[in-house]
Amino acid sequence: MRLHRLDITAFGPFGGAQSVDFDDLSAAGLFLLHGPTGAGKTSVLDAVCYALYGSVPGARQSGQGMTLRSDHAATGTRTEVRLELTVAGRRLEITRQPPWQRPKLRGKGTTVDKAQTWLREYDATAGAWKDLSRSHQEIGEEVTQLLGMSREQFCQVVLLPQGDFARFLRADAEARGKLLGRLFDTRRFAEVEQRLAERRRTTEARVRDGDAALLADAHRMQQAAGDAMELPELAPGEPGLAETVLGAAAVARSTARELLTVADCRLTTAESAHAAADRALADARELDRLQRRFAQARERAERLAERAEAHRAAQRRMERSRKAEAVAPALELRDAADAEHGRASAAEARARAQLPEALADAGAAGLAAAARRAAEELGGLESARRAERRLAELVEERAVLDRQERADDDVRQEAETWLADWEATRTGLQARVDDAREAATRAEQLAVQREPARRRLNAARQRDGFAADTDEAQRRALASAEDAVTARAHWLDLKEQRLSGIAAELAAGLTDGTPCAVCGATEHPAPARRIDGHVDRAAEERALTAYQHADERRADAERRLGTVREALAAATAEAGDAPTARLAEEAEELEREYERVRAAGSRLHAAQEELRRAGDEREQRVAAQQQAALRSASRVAGRERLESERAALEQELTRARGTAGSVTARAAQLEHRAALLTDAADTARAAEEAAQRLKDADARLADAAFRAGFDTPADAAAALLDDDAHRELQRRLDARDAEETAVRAVLAEPDTADAARRPQADPAAAERAAVDAGRRLREASSAHDAAARRCAELDRLSARATDSVRRLGPVREEHTRVARLAGLAAGTSADNDRRMRLESYVLAARLEQVAAAATARLTRMSAGRYTLVHSDDRTGRGRSGLGLHVVDAWTGRERDTATLSGGETFFASLALALGLADVVTDEAGGVRLDTLFIDEGFGSLDDQTLDEVLDVLDSLRERDRSVGIVSHVADLRRRVHAQLEVVKGRSGSALRQRGTG
Repeated sequence: MRLHRLDITAFGPFGGAQSVDFDDLSAAGLFLLHGPTGAGKTSVLDAVCYALYGSVPGARQSGQGMTLRSDHAATGTRTEVRLELTVAGRRLEITRQPPWQRPKLRGKGTTVDKAQTWLREYDATAGAWKDLSRSHQEIGEEVTQLLGMSREQFCQVVLLPQGDFARFLRADAEARGKLLGRLFDTRRFAEVEQRLAERRRTTEARVRDGDAALLADAHRMQQAAGDAMELPELAPGEPGLAETVLGAAAVARSTARELLTVADCRLTTAESAHAAADRALADARELDRLQRRFAQARERAERLAERAEAHRAAQRRMERSRKAEAVAPALELRDAADAEHGRASAAEARARAQLPEALADAGAAGLAAAARRAAEELGGLESARRAERRLAELVEERAVLDRQERADDDVRQEAETWLADWEATRTGLQARVDDAREAATRAEQLAVQREPARRRLNAARQRDGFAADTDEAQRRALASAEDAVTARAHWLDLKEQRLSGIAAELAAGLTDGTPCAVCGATEHPAPARRIDGHVDRAAEERALTAYQHADERRADAERRLGTVREALAAATAEAGDAPTARLAEEAEELEREYERVRAAGSRLHAAQEELRRAGDEREQRVAAQQQAALRSASRVAGRERLESERAALEQELTRARGTAGSVTARAAQLEHRAALLTDAADTARAAEEAAQRLKDADARLADAAFRAGFDTPADAAAALLDDDAHRELQRRLDARDAEETAVRAVLAEPDTADAARRPQADPAAAERAAVDAGRRLREASSAHDAAARRCAELDRLSARATDSVRRLGPVREEHTRVARLAGLAAGTSADNDRRMRLESYVLAARLEQVAAAATARLTRMSAGRYTLVHSDDRTGRGRSGLGLHVVDAWTGRERDTATLSGGETFFASLALALGLADVVTDEAGGVRLDTLFIDEGFGSLDDQTLDEVLDVLDSLRERDRSVGIVSHVADLRRRVHAQLEVVKGRSGSALRQRGTG
């Protein structure tokens, strides 16, 4: 990666536009970035990091894009950073603009513009730039992929912060491991350790579960066999467990089968006796049923004979009803005609009662003629009725004009009153808007300060909590380490005792005729015997498991202690030494002030809206005042026209009303008279027609009754049955016929008649005998089922136990293999002499590479005196792998890097940073880093050492690199010719460049 050009506008301390030509500065291979303290040297490096990753390094990252903006920038100038570089053979240009508050294009106030990002690539063939993307996410992924490193790695290997590496030199192995792990991303090796530990616990649990399941099946078989199986006291892991369980199961299965044979014979005998009792019970019940059936049929026949006369009367009643059904239609017609005649007569009487006496006895024709004369007179009043309606409309229009005049007067008066107070109202509302705008500006300033204050307060609280947790974690780590040592000693003692008595354990499995696993002999005249206190394999494995658990607890406690210490250091670095109470008070005061001004600023929009609405209302009231005056002038002519038309209409209506109060009243009188006459004529004609239809219906009814055989129509009506009575009578007749048929059928049955001649049946005695036989059958069947279930359960459990024994062998072998690998990876195995975890082993290799790369430069800087060496020895109670020492050639002794002086620490950390940059670059995929920056620390060197350090940095040109030194040391300006100077002024900082030319 090589930087070509950097353009900065309104960024950090730079109020205007500034440019850096890195091609000119890098021509000499070494250039100086200098300026007074606070001028903005580091801000140049921040701009490079911001262009690449969209954020600035480390503690300078605030999380608020607007804080990147220069306080010296002009109001309309937008903050922008543009970087041109070559990476992976591609020439790119990255432009970033953070969000900013700009003045509104219309009106007063400001608005927020979102962040913008552009990525372009130079096309050498076309000789022009082409756009690639404007997406923040896409550009971030593209840059990270091309550079092959994250922002943190970039800040470590390109922007070399010497203070970090000075702390790295003095740090313990745990702190070094965390930094190296973050740079080289060794999380996958830690995940391998975790996966192996989880798999070890899984396989161990499977072995324990397998032994427990086998013992559980053995106890189930003992419960199923009852007294037929004896099972000694066994525990998971004891030798001979499987053989003992399977042998006892075979004996129990044989005994159970013998009991099943005896139960089978008893069941066959009980089934035969039960079948005979069931047949006898069925015969007795059938005889009893037939005897009762015959007796019930005799009783029903006697009841039928008693009701014979009532049955004949019902038959005669049904016959008369069928004849009367022929007269029913004529009866219905006569009843309908009579009802219609009554309704027509009543309607005629009501209509005639409303007529004048002169027309009360007139016929239908006379009434119709009088109704036509009234209708003709009503038609002559239609013109007068229209005039009357128009007069009413004129009155209403005049009333509307009067109401409008009063409303306009109110509008004019209200507008004059409101407009008199307009200037005072506008001044008050404008003052509220100005106060709210000022509060909103103050709230934005305080919002930037809230988050750092909260973070520092939270860090102080965590610092206080971690300080207490550190002592507790250290105590637990010490106690768990002592427990692990004790458990390991106990396990080794048991292992030694078992090895001493291993002959007796091997002899336990010898049988005559089977070759010995040691000597091959088939005869065993004097096998070794177990002595009291013999340690078997299960006891040794339990001790080993206890030791492993204790060692895991020790490792967990040590990891917890390291985590707490790291958290305490991080919290202390964030919070500083300020008391938590003081930080809390400051944060609360800041929060209260922010809430106050934010609440006041939140009323800005409402105040602006109220001012706008007041202006709109003023315009509306002025317009309403003018419109009301215009409407009043136009209403004068309308009143005169209405008065002239009203006088003409009143003359016409006086002639048309006559004696009535109004034309409408006169028309209503005529309408009512015509309606009465028309209704009376209609009802008279309807009554005459209904009387004729009733006369015709009487004649047809008399003729139908005579033809049906009745003397009078009244006789026919009396004989007629309604539907419900007819159905009920027919049901009674049908039920009588069905009963007679059923009784005759039962009395004629041969089996029933034969049963009636036999002795009385006794089904109760037969049922008692069948119940007793069923009880004996159930007892025999229950005994047989119990024996069969016992056999089936023993067979099932025995097969499952055999399968469990076969499957448990590979599981135990897998657990042994996985436990060994997990112990090696975690550094807890006895085979791991240095107690190094897998992740520590990988980091140790990386640290060894870094030390070798750093030594090549440290030797030149120190005139051959110092050499950095990696050490994998254990220190204290920790694990080995991440030690770092310095070898002093003057004394020939190796000592800790913390003993170096200030100047020695600087060039040692510089050498370490350069070496780490080389190794991380290779680790990141070999991305070439052609531009590096070194930040401060040169002031601690004497002249000779400074010359040697500069010679080392100048030698980087051999790899076609350029190195930028960030320092305010005056002597460097004489030694380094290519310079970029940061000049500080009241209007912001500026850049002055001096290249090799």
